[in-house]
Amino acid sequence: MPESNCADLAFARLPLAATTLANLSQLGYAQMTPVQAASLPPALAGRDLIVQAETGSGKTAAFGLALLAWLNPRFLGTQALVLCPTRELADQVAQELRRLARGQDNVKTVTLCGGVPLRGQTQSLQHGAHIVVGTPGRVLDHLQRGHLDLQGLRALVLDEADRMLDMGFADDMAAVARHCPAERQTLLFSATYPEGIGKLAQQFLRSPLQIRVAPQRDRAAIAEHWYEVDEATRLDAVVRLLQHHRPDNALAFCNTKQQCRDLVAVLRGHGFAALALSGELEQVERDQVLVRFANRSANVLVATDVAARGLDIARLAAVVNVDVTPDPEVHVHRIGRTGRAGESGLALNLASMDEMGRVGRIEQARGQPVQFTPLASLRGDGQPPAPPPMATLQIAGGRKQKIRAGDVLGALAGEAGLTREQVGRIDVNEFSTYVAVAREIADETVRRLDAGRVKGRSVKVRRLPD
Repeated sequence: MPESNCADLAFARLPLAATTLANLSQLGYAQMTPVQAASLPPALAGRDLIVQAETGSGKTAAFGLALLAWLNPRFLGTQALVLCPTRELADQVAQELRRLARGQDNVKTVTLCGGVPLRGQTQSLQHGAHIVVGTPGRVLDHLQRGHLDLQGLRALVLDEADRMLDMGFADDMAAVARHCPAERQTLLFSATYPEGIGKLAQQFLRSPLQIRVAPQRDRAAIAEHWYEVDEATRLDAVVRLLQHHRPDNALAFCNTKQQCRDLVAVLRGHGFAALALSGELEQVERDQVLVRFANRSANVLVATDVAARGLDIARLAAVVNVDVTPDPEVHVHRIGRTGRAGESGLALNLASMDEMGRVGRIEQARGQPVQFTPLASLRGDGQPPAPPPMATLQIAGGRKQKIRAGDVLGALAGEAGLTREQVGRIDVNEFSTYVAVAREIADETVRRLDAGRVKGRSVKVRRLPD
């Protein structure tokens, strides 16, 4: 695949409507990222694309602006379908598409994912959806039940196609594609290019243009450290790593679900606000774990690679590889979650003698040896870790109740008397809203909101447990 060469990164050089350009300016889109500059011109021209670009490179806007450029708001049929590997990624994509569509008239985006009842999604589809974003299994379910009609579809997007293949969605993707009109545009985005991507392209795409955008991250921005451990002391070594380096937050990868559970217990025993992310969680529980970590209500998230698929965590200070992955490419993706957007990052790796073969494969893939630091060099000050700066409140009501982030912020500033600095991230889900507030005022905020109103009506509010 050719490397992209992006000289002019101004959105104004694209055939976009003036209202779209004005909205991009308001959203803070100063110039195109490399993946946007490489893929938007041919996408806007109607070409099928295979784009290899890393997570966090701006690919949602790369396909989103192309979809919105020709979308007809007056036609209530589904005109674009975006398939994603996980509900978390689908929610992120849908949220970004809604932001990008603010300059257009009443563009409706519906999310179709598992873990929530079909009924609410079916009702949303009955009211019309211009863009559908969802996971392959749930989208196929709606198609087979006759709830989703794709006769008017103009574009199909396969986002993070490599992950969908890894998760066993190949048959579901093929079945969904068979419901799509043959005359359509197909855009395939993938962080890696395994053999299965070529097979997908042969099935779904017509003479696709292949674009490879080289990773923009400065690897030197990630300080990587390796430590040899005994199996019996591995989990305690994680505590020592965090006490020594003291990152603001950390994502710890384990190779098994049991290792995740054991590590969370050890970390909590040492005073860390640690959460486990596993496939065993109910969807509501999973949502709450992710929200609490993203909004700085917890400072360590422990997960397996499978559980962490589709996550895109902004401003991640450190990645801890509790176990060495057998796949060198997975190792690169793990540590690549830190050190983004020009910020420095930290990658801390533990390896036992039994894992040195895996370390060797990582060295071979990189073309350079890794250097080990003695665990004895780690020093902690003996002080317990600082608690997270925020706490999370859950409000009973979300998009289905027409609640917006602005409504919640207004209630917090008005009814609860909070300043903007005391309010953090606000996540509006389908039936619940989560808001981060300064930890020291969380309980008082709950009492004030319970006695007040959000969007003119009383709501139930609770603080999620630490």
